[in-house]
Amino acid sequence: MSFPVKFNDCQENKDVGFESSDPNFNVRTDGSIYTEHGGANLSEPVQFMVTAKRMPDKQMWETTVKLALVGQARPWTTAGQPSVTLFPWKQQPSSNGLRRQKRDWVIPPINEPENSRGPFPRMLVRIRSDQDREIQIRYSITGVGADQPPMEVFTIDPVAGKMYVTKPLDREERASYHLRAHAVDMNGNKVENPIDLYIYVIDMNDNRPEFHNQVYNGSVDEGSKPGSYVMKVTANDADDDTTANGMVRYRILSQSPHSPIPNMFTINSETGDIVTVAAGLDREKVSQYTVIIQATDMEGNLNFGLSNTATAIISVTDVNDNPPELTASTFSGEVPENRLNIVVANLTVIDRDQPHTANWNAVYRIVSGDPSGHFTIRTDPFTNDGMVTVVKPVDYEMNRAFMLTVIVSNQAPLANGIQSSFQSTAGVTISVMDVNEAPFFPANPKLIRFEEGVPAGTTLSTFAANDPDRFMQQIIRYSKLSDPANWLNINATNGQIITTAVLDRESVYVKNNIYEATFLAADNGSPPASGTGTLQIYLIDVNDNAPELLPQEAQICEKINTNSINITASDSDVDPNIGPFVFELPSFPPSVRRNWTISRLNGDYAQLSLRIQYLESGVYDVPIIVTDSGNPPLSNRSLIKVKVCPCDEKGDCTTIGAVAAAGLGTGAIIAILICIIILLTMVLLFVVWMKRREKERQTKQLLIDPEDDVRDNILKYDEEGGGEEDQDYDLSQLQQPESLDHIISSKPTGIRRVDERPVVAESQYPIRPVVPHPGDIGDFINEGLRAADNDPTAPPYDSLLVFDYEGSGSTAGSVSSLNSSSTGDQDYDYLNDWGPRFKKLADMYGGGDDD
Repeated sequence: MSFPVKFNDCQENKDVGFESSDPNFNVRTDGSIYTEHGGANLSEPVQFMVTAKRMPDKQMWETTVKLALVGQARPWTTAGQPSVTLFPWKQQPSSNGLRRQKRDWVIPPINEPENSRGPFPRMLVRIRSDQDREIQIRYSITGVGADQPPMEVFTIDPVAGKMYVTKPLDREERASYHLRAHAVDMNGNKVENPIDLYIYVIDMNDNRPEFHNQVYNGSVDEGSKPGSYVMKVTANDADDDTTANGMVRYRILSQSPHSPIPNMFTINSETGDIVTVAAGLDREKVSQYTVIIQATDMEGNLNFGLSNTATAIISVTDVNDNPPELTASTFSGEVPENRLNIVVANLTVIDRDQPHTANWNAVYRIVSGDPSGHFTIRTDPFTNDGMVTVVKPVDYEMNRAFMLTVIVSNQAPLANGIQSSFQSTAGVTISVMDVNEAPFFPANPKLIRFEEGVPAGTTLSTFAANDPDRFMQQIIRYSKLSDPANWLNINATNGQIITTAVLDRESVYVKNNIYEATFLAADNGSPPASGTGTLQIYLIDVNDNAPELLPQEAQICEKINTNSINITASDSDVDPNIGPFVFELPSFPPSVRRNWTISRLNGDYAQLSLRIQYLESGVYDVPIIVTDSGNPPLSNRSLIKVKVCPCDEKGDCTTIGAVAAAGLGTGAIIAILICIIILLTMVLLFVVWMKRREKERQTKQLLIDPEDDVRDNILKYDEEGGGEEDQDYDLSQLQQPESLDHIISSKPTGIRRVDERPVVAESQYPIRPVVPHPGDIGDFINEGLRAADNDPTAPPYDSLLVFDYEGSGSTAGSVSSLNSSSTGDQDYDYLNDWGPRFKKLADMYGGGDDD
C-alpha cells in the first residue's frame, strides 16, 4: 500500500534521497511513502521521521510524518501547524555567483501521542546546525522532562542531534513540555542561539467518565406534570474535553419499578438533568424509583467510547391528595355532669397520605351542637384519632344530651383539584349522666349586721342551702364547721342561726368588726355530698368599754416649774364611743386636788402638774377620773404612779434624787453605805491575816540543831547536779570510801563528805579572749572541757554521796536493844511544835498517862 505524500525541495527533488525512521514504511525517490509487507498497523495514528539527503553537498532535511486512516480522529491536528519542518542550511555558491542567506532555526511544535507502545527510545526530531561541516558540534536539551523533574523523559544524541522520547507520555499528568536545544563547539562555546522546542502530548481516550457520586438522591412530587425537573447527575472525564475523548453523554439504562410505565423519566444527554416524561406519579402506589444512569465519552459513541454507570434514587414526595375520612358517620359517648378534662368519645379517621406529616395530621372542628363551648376535640399525635374532651362542666339539670356535628381536615390544604370527601363530616351524640351534686348556699359568704352585746338565744338569720339535684328528693342537714368564739349554733333541719353567748366586738376573734363562722350542708344522696358556707356578722359598736388612763407611770420635779406630765386615754370602742375624753381629779382624798392640777390640751390629751411650790421627793399614786363621749358615757378611775424627784438646772432628775424618789430615805441610804464599808473592811483584815500566817509558817525554824536533825527525807544542797553525765556512778566507792583520800586529804577518816565543796585548790580554767577569733571557739571549748574533767572541785558534788563512815565495826553496842519506854523524866512536848510530820512521834513520847 502506498500513501500520496511528497517531499519537494527547491530543485524539484533532483539528486535527493529519502530515509524513514520506521522500518514498516519506505519512501520512493518521488517522495511517496509506501508499505510492502503489510506490517504497518494503523489501528491508531502513527508518526515517524523522514530524512532527505542531497548527494552533491550532502545537505540534509528532516521532517515528521503522521499517518491515520480516513475517518480516524487526528489528535495532532491544530490550526496553523506546519506540515514540514525546515532546518537551517547554507547554499553553495551558484554559477552566477549568488550565495543563499543563512536562516534561523524554525522548529514547529512536536506532537507526541500519549500511551505510545514504543519501541523506546523513539526519535522525535533531529536538530542540526549548518556549521557541523566546519567544526564539531555538541547538542543538548534543557527544561522540564530533560534535566528537570521528571528527569530524562527526553534525551538527545549530542553528536547527531537526534532527540528521543524514552517512555510513554501521559497527557493527564502533563499535557506539554517546553525544552531548549543548545549547540556548542568542543570548547563549550555557543555556536547557535538556543532554540525552543514545544512537545505537545496528544490525548488518547484512555480514561472512563467518573461520576461524582455512585448514588444520587432526588425527589419529585407525586402527580407532577411531564417535564418536571427531578435531579442532576454529573460525570467527569480526565481526557481532553476539547476532543471527543473527553465529551461525555448520558443515558438511562433502566428504571425500577416499571409502574405505571417503564420510562417515567428521561435524562438530558449533555447536562445530566433528569426530568419526568409521563404523568401518573402516585406516592401511595410507588414511593421510590431506582434509575441506572450511564455516562459514555467519545460523544456517546458506544463502539469507541468508554462508559461508567451510577444509580439515581428518586423519591416520590407526598402531596395532600387524599382527604381524611372518618370511619363512621355517627359516634356516641357519655359524660358525668360537673367533670372536666375527660375524654367522652373517640373519633377514628383514615388518611392515605404519608403519616405524621401535615398532609396526614387531622384537625377536628365542632361546627354545631355546642353553643356554650363545653367540648373540644384534640388530635392524638400517634393514632390521628379525635378525642372529644370536656373543657366546661355540663349540668344534667340543664342539658341531658348534646348532638355535635364534627368536620375533619388536614393541617395542610388539599392539593389543587382535590375535593373534600363527604366522609369528612360525622355526628357525635354525647349523653350527660346525672350525679349527686353537693348542696350550695346561694349567698356565700352571707353578711348580716348586729349590735354587739346581743344576748344568748337570739336568732340572727336563717342560713339555708339549695340542692341542685332537682330530680332527686333529698334531705339537707346542717352542722357547724368553724365557730372560733363558740358564739353560734345552727338548726340542723332549717339552718336557723342562734347565739349561744354575748357577741363582743372587742373580742380577738373579730377582725375589722366582722366575725366569721363556717357551716356545712350535707344531703342524703348516694354517695352523700356536702357544701360549705360562710356567715359574716358585722358587729356594730356600743359603748361598753370605759377608757384607760395612759401612761401609768411618770416622773416630775419636786419644785414647781414648767415640767408637767402629758396624759391621755385608750378606749377599745370605736367612734363615736371614744374621745374626746374628760380628765379630772377626784375630790377625795383632799390632798390630791391640793397638790395636783389638770389642764386640758385637746380632746384626747391633758397635762398633770404640781399645784404647790414644793412636794417632797417620793412616789405618789395620783387618782384620775377619765370619761369618754359615748352615749351614755363611761368613766374610769385610774391611778398614775408619779415619781417626784429633785432636778438639775435642765429640769432632769438627778441620780440621788431618782433613788430617793424610788422610796428610800436619806437615813436608809446612809445605813446601806456604812454596811458596805464594814463588809469591805472585814474582807481586807481576813486577807492580811491569811498572808501573815503563811509568812510565819514559812519562816518558822526547827527547835533542834541541824546536825541532830533526823529528818533526812529532804536534803538541801547549794548546787544541782550536772545532768545525765552524773548518772554514771562508781558503786565501788560506796564500799571503800578510803579511795577518796587522793581527793580529800584534809579531813580525818570517818568525817569526809562529798556533798559539800571540797577544800582543795581550784583548777585554773582558760580565759576567753575579749574578741576571740571564730576559729578559736572550738579550741576554747575543748580546753575548758579538759580542765573541768580534771577539777575535783568542779560541781556537782552530789555525784557520789559519802556519809560519815563509822568503820567496819563499832565498840558501842547495838541500839536495837534499846526499848522505847519512857522513864517519865524527859519532856517531849516540844515535838508538838515540829508540825504534822512529827505528830506520830509526839503522840508516842508526849502522850503521858494516855499511853
